[in-house]
Amino acid sequence: MGYWDLQEGKDCIEKTWITTKLGTAIGLVGSAYHIVAFQPESAMAAFQRATSGTVTMATLGAIFGMTTCLSAQAREAPDDPLNYFIGGCASGVFLGARTHSAMTGTSACLGLGTLAYFTKIGKMEGWRLAGPPKL
Repeated sequence: MGYWDLQEGKDCIEKTWITTKLGTAIGLVGSAYHIVAFQPESAMAAFQRATSGTVTMATLGAIFGMTTCLSAQAREAPDDPLNYFIGGCASGVFLGARTHSAMTGTSACLGLGTLAYFTKIGKMEGWRLAGPPKL
Protein backbone atom coordinates (compact mmCIF):
# COMPACT_ATOMS: atom_id res chain seq x y z
CA MET A 1 0.00 0.00 0.00
CA GLY A 2 1.34 3.42 -0.95
CA TYR A 3 1.28 6.80 0.72
CA TRP A 4 -1.60 8.15 -1.36
CA ASP A 5 -3.68 5.01 -0.76
CA LEU A 6 -3.97 5.74 2.97
CA GLN A 7 -6.68 8.05 4.25
CA GLU A 8 -5.51 11.53 5.25
CA GLY A 9 -5.38 12.12 9.01
CA LYS A 10 -5.49 8.38 9.75
CA ASP A 11 -2.77 5.73 10.09
CA CYS A 12 -0.14 8.30 11.12
CA ILE A 13 2.39 5.63 12.03
CA GLU A 14 2.10 3.91 8.65
CA LYS A 15 2.27 7.20 6.73
CA THR A 16 5.30 8.24 8.74
CA TRP A 17 6.95 4.88 8.10
CA ILE A 18 6.42 5.28 4.34
CA THR A 19 7.85 8.81 4.25
CA THR A 20 10.78 7.73 6.42
CA LYS A 21 11.60 4.87 4.04
CA LEU A 22 11.38 7.21 1.07
CA GLY A 23 13.63 9.76 2.79
CA THR A 24 16.12 7.00 3.62
CA ALA A 25 16.23 5.81 0.01
CA ILE A 26 16.73 9.35 -1.29
CA GLY A 27 19.42 9.92 1.35
CA LEU A 28 21.29 6.77 0.33
CA VAL A 29 21.23 7.70 -3.35
CA GLY A 30 22.22 11.29 -2.66
CA SER A 31 25.04 10.18 -0.36
CA ALA A 32 26.34 7.77 -2.98
CA TYR A 33 26.46 10.54 -5.59
CA HIS A 34 28.13 12.89 -3.10
CA ILE A 35 30.80 10.32 -2.24
CA VAL A 36 31.52 9.66 -5.92
CA ALA A 37 31.62 13.37 -6.82
CA PHE A 38 33.70 14.43 -3.81
CA GLN A 39 36.09 11.63 -2.95
CA PRO A 40 36.61 11.33 0.82
CA GLU A 41 40.04 10.88 2.39
CA SER A 42 39.23 7.52 4.00
CA ALA A 43 36.59 4.82 4.22
CA MET A 44 35.57 6.14 7.63
CA ALA A 45 34.99 9.63 6.19
CA ALA A 46 32.87 8.09 3.41
CA PHE A 47 30.86 6.15 6.01
CA GLN A 48 30.32 9.29 8.07
CA ARG A 49 29.13 11.26 5.03
CA ALA A 50 26.78 8.50 3.95
CA THR A 51 25.37 8.12 7.44
CA SER A 52 24.93 11.85 7.95
CA GLY A 53 23.12 12.40 4.66
CA THR A 54 20.95 9.33 4.99
CA VAL A 55 19.91 10.00 8.58
CA THR A 56 19.12 13.63 7.76
CA MET A 57 16.88 12.67 4.83
CA ALA A 58 15.19 9.89 6.83
CA THR A 59 14.49 12.39 9.60
CA LEU A 60 13.06 14.89 7.12
CA GLY A 61 10.71 12.19 5.84
CA ALA A 62 9.63 11.22 9.35
CA ILE A 63 9.02 14.83 10.38
CA PHE A 64 7.02 15.49 7.21
CA GLY A 65 4.89 12.37 7.53
CA MET A 66 4.08 12.82 11.20
CA THR A 67 3.50 16.58 11.06
CA THR A 68 1.23 16.32 8.03
CA CYS A 69 -0.87 13.59 9.62
CA LEU A 70 -1.10 15.22 13.06
CA SER A 71 -1.95 18.56 11.45
CA ALA A 72 -4.80 16.92 9.55
CA GLN A 73 -6.11 15.42 12.79
CA ALA A 74 -5.73 18.57 14.89
CA ARG A 75 -7.28 20.88 12.31
CA GLU A 76 -10.04 18.38 11.45
CA ALA A 77 -9.41 19.15 7.78
CA PRO A 78 -7.83 15.99 6.38
CA ASP A 79 -7.75 16.97 2.69
CA ASP A 80 -6.56 20.55 3.18
CA PRO A 81 -3.28 21.26 1.31
CA LEU A 82 -2.28 23.53 4.20
CA ASN A 83 -1.47 20.35 6.18
CA TYR A 84 1.18 19.56 3.60
CA PHE A 85 2.58 23.08 3.80
CA ILE A 86 2.85 22.70 7.58
CA GLY A 87 4.62 19.33 7.19
CA GLY A 88 7.05 20.71 4.61
CA CYS A 89 7.71 23.77 6.73
CA ALA A 90 8.44 21.62 9.80
CA SER A 91 10.97 19.65 7.75
CA GLY A 92 12.56 22.91 6.62
CA VAL A 93 12.82 24.13 10.20
CA PHE A 94 14.66 20.91 11.04
CA LEU A 95 17.15 21.64 8.25
CA GLY A 96 17.71 25.10 9.69
CA ALA A 97 18.32 23.65 13.15
CA ARG A 98 20.65 21.03 11.66
CA THR A 99 22.75 23.69 9.93
CA HIS A 100 22.49 26.21 12.81
CA SER A 101 21.13 28.79 10.38
CA ALA A 102 17.87 30.71 10.73
CA MET A 103 18.06 31.77 7.07
CA THR A 104 18.43 28.19 5.90
CA GLY A 105 15.51 27.15 8.09
CA THR A 106 13.29 29.96 6.83
CA SER A 107 14.15 29.32 3.18
CA ALA A 108 13.73 25.56 3.52
CA CYS A 109 10.45 26.03 5.39
CA LEU A 110 9.01 28.17 2.62
CA GLY A 111 10.49 26.05 -0.18
CA LEU A 112 9.54 22.62 1.14
CA GLY A 113 6.19 23.85 2.40
CA THR A 114 5.30 25.33 -0.99
CA LEU A 115 6.49 22.21 -2.82
CA ALA A 116 4.39 19.97 -0.56
CA TYR A 117 1.38 22.30 -0.85
CA PHE A 118 1.41 22.21 -4.64
CA THR A 119 2.07 18.47 -4.66
CA LYS A 120 -1.15 17.93 -2.68
CA ILE A 121 -3.12 20.34 -4.89
CA GLY A 122 -1.76 18.59 -7.98
CA LYS A 123 -2.77 15.21 -6.60
CA MET A 124 -6.26 16.47 -5.75
CA GLU A 125 -6.77 18.06 -9.18
CA GLY A 126 -5.10 15.31 -11.22
CA TRP A 127 -2.09 17.25 -12.47
CA ARG A 128 0.40 15.18 -14.46
CA LEU A 129 4.08 15.86 -14.90
CA ALA A 130 4.77 13.09 -17.39
CA GLY A 131 2.94 10.64 -19.61
CA PRO A 132 0.49 10.97 -22.43
CA PRO A 133 -1.93 13.90 -22.31
CA LYS A 134 -5.52 13.41 -21.21
CA LEU A 135 -7.93 13.83 -24.07
